[in-house]
Amino acid sequence: MNLHHEPASTRKSRHAATTTALFVGLWVALIVALIASAGTGQLAIPPDQVVGSLLHRIGIDWLPLPSHPAGDQTLWAIRFPRVAMAALVGAALAVSGLLMQAIFGNPLAEPSVIGISSGAAVGAGLCIVFGISIFGEWTIAVFAFAAGLAATLLVYAMSRSEGKTEVVTLVLTGIAVNAVAGAGIALLTFLGDTQSREQIVFWQLGSMAGSRWSQVLIVAPVVAIGLIVAWLVARKLDLLSLGERNARHLGVNVELLRVGVIVLVALLVGVAVAFVGIIAFVGLVIPHLMRMILGPAHLPLVTASALGGALLLTLADLGARTIVPMSDLPIGMLTSLVGGPFFFWLLRRTRKRSGGWG
Repeated sequence: MNLHHEPASTRKSRHAATTTALFVGLWVALIVALIASAGTGQLAIPPDQVVGSLLHRIGIDWLPLPSHPAGDQTLWAIRFPRVAMAALVGAALAVSGLLMQAIFGNPLAEPSVIGISSGAAVGAGLCIVFGISIFGEWTIAVFAFAAGLAATLLVYAMSRSEGKTEVVTLVLTGIAVNAVAGAGIALLTFLGDTQSREQIVFWQLGSMAGSRWSQVLIVAPVVAIGLIVAWLVARKLDLLSLGERNARHLGVNVELLRVGVIVLVALLVGVAVAFVGIIAFVGLVIPHLMRMILGPAHLPLVTASALGGALLLTLADLGARTIVPMSDLPIGMLTSLVGGPFFFWLLRRTRKRSGGWG
């Protein structure tokens, strides 16, 4: 009798140990990466002084303040907002990717693949070129969200057939939407003045440069709301993964869940894209790696994806500032260099498993 029970219990305890180890590892790696990133740049600040500066702000004088006269000012005015933005945007994009894969039931769904990022970029481009500022500081974020949502709903509507979301149609519709959005961005670049053009080009490449606390304070609450909602719907996403019919029998309003999650993803990606530009593949790579380690349950996946996304983008931003001395590489270029080959491998793997696309 014990022989039958032991493998299941052993498997369970091994899975629990793996989950704990992953979370601890991600937290530690993220904290180390954030401190290292904040201390790296033209003015190098040792890790103990970076932490000392943070602690000093909350009234704890354990560690030394930066020894350079401009050190503290550099950290708080430039480095900390940039590092915070990288972590927040990474978490937003990774959780967006996870949610999209869950609602489309498709491992290839990802904000940039299905056109939401480029749609959001068109919305932001309109604000930049025509100087629209209806909503003040929030204007670009609102326009990016609206255009990203429109693009996603279009792709969703086009890829549905007989109650199912078709993989090939989803990817192809995404390509079409990206192409149209690309043409829109090109037109806006043509219409804009020199400053607008520079801003739009910076947008398409993606960069954390120039992140300010005022922007971080807009992104942070949106990401927090996104994570809370993702945790709340995790159980329903687990049921949805059993198939639409089964999910309906178990009391899930599938269409409402889908549309709600699409709006949430558009909000997360829109606000991320609004301030740092298009950063591809974070939402594809991270949820997959986490799913390989943790399995299909969405509650731990949401947390792991948020931490993994924050870690990946913090490291990518650190790379963007240090790979080429005295210059700032586009961060979207770095994530695409990692994500492109991963996407290709994923396509081949999915194809082998399902025995062709059908």
